[in-house]
Amino acid sequence: MAGGRRARQETRREIEQFLSIGAVQVAELDLPGALGAEGKGGTDTEGVELRPGPGSAPVTSGAVFLLVRRAGRPIGTVLGQVPDGADPVEVLAGLARELPPQAPSEPLPVPPSASVVVATRERADQLARALDSLLAQDHPDFEIVVVDNAPVTEETRELVERKYGERVRYVCEPVPGLAIAHNRGLAAVRGQVVAFTDDDVVADPRWLTELTAPFAADPGLGCATGLILPARLRTPAQVLLESHGGFAKGFTPRTYDPAHPPADEPLFPFTAGRFGSGANMAFRTAVLRSVGGFDPATGAGTRARGGDDLYGFVRVLAEGRRLRYTPNALVWHHHRETWRDLETQAYGYGAGLTAYLTAILVNRPALLPAFLARVPGGLAHARGLTAVRATAAGDTEAAAETGAAAGAGAPGGHDSRTHPWPRRLSRLQRRGMLYGPVGYLRARRALRTVGLEAR
Repeated sequence: MAGGRRARQETRREIEQFLSIGAVQVAELDLPGALGAEGKGGTDTEGVELRPGPGSAPVTSGAVFLLVRRAGRPIGTVLGQVPDGADPVEVLAGLARELPPQAPSEPLPVPPSASVVVATRERADQLARALDSLLAQDHPDFEIVVVDNAPVTEETRELVERKYGERVRYVCEPVPGLAIAHNRGLAAVRGQVVAFTDDDVVADPRWLTELTAPFAADPGLGCATGLILPARLRTPAQVLLESHGGFAKGFTPRTYDPAHPPADEPLFPFTAGRFGSGANMAFRTAVLRSVGGFDPATGAGTRARGGDDLYGFVRVLAEGRRLRYTPNALVWHHHRETWRDLETQAYGYGAGLTAYLTAILVNRPALLPAFLARVPGGLAHARGLTAVRATAAGDTEAAAETGAAAGAGAPGGHDSRTHPWPRRLSRLQRRGMLYGPVGYLRARRALRTVGLEAR
């Protein structure tokens, strides 16, 4: 009784603290292709272009989350505070030039033919925004397939047929579940590479080219993932999530090779969340089909609650194929907006994590010895994932010194936390992790009632 009362009081305090988080503007700033005479830290704004983020208003005074590009290429993020009356371009360009230099990008090969699969359910307005950005891709040879998952209205079909005609193919999948919808899309596509994204993203114009070109350069590549940044930081939930890393995996390209396991990833390949996320992933079509696609008992819309993307990553790696993370392949994601959304998300992430691990062991029992050998480290990793993450020491002081805004941490910089992670969300994630294996087994049973079998 007393413990439960204390927990409720603590949650109320956390929600009050959560509601005090202020909004942060989202913008992007493009620096010229080479440093000018002003040098690092200069204030010259010649050739500098400042743009609001997708769906955002022009930048004014206040806190700004800024994607920095050089000649169009994403190189990092900074948090800036634009004083009243100051020139946002001058202030933010000065901060942007403090980012460490990046190695020049190598020329891309001609990308292979590609198909983009977008699974959706009753979110026509968001879907239209995503499709508009996908149709603006500079990839030379691609198609778009919309999978309408367990629809209850004709809204999605009517949108695709009315607004997009022959430019977008419509496919209906009556059985609910994200993995099931993705498998339906996989069966329908024609491209050599199949990319998956969500209906709540805005894709950068070069997203598909950057994501798929590595397949042309590396015949052994089975999967690629890319950078995910927040489209908006208008609500406390969006700012809190991004201040703890969001979905971003940093700005350094990396290849994961099962033949040469990374020394800094002792749990490889089971820490698949480090590789990327389902809103920005692509597979060599023949490879994904050869492993049976995604396990239909995983993913949002099933009792497993998630884990379908992680399952896909590990299945491809388990076949000896490489996975490439490329930050130049960028999508802007519309994060969830409320405290309740974060509670649902925390529980679902925990459940999806252990559900996907269960799916891997059920479908690939040969991986059991490797998994058992990593259990002690895995338990420590799980404790770290669900820890109550306090504000990083010194963040506020550093922000004051550099002009960075106290309001969100830079994506990919998971040690730059400016808001504590609530205990309530950590507890929910742990509960989800305990539930995940049960949810997966229940999802497998539920599949049999509709005539499907798990992979």
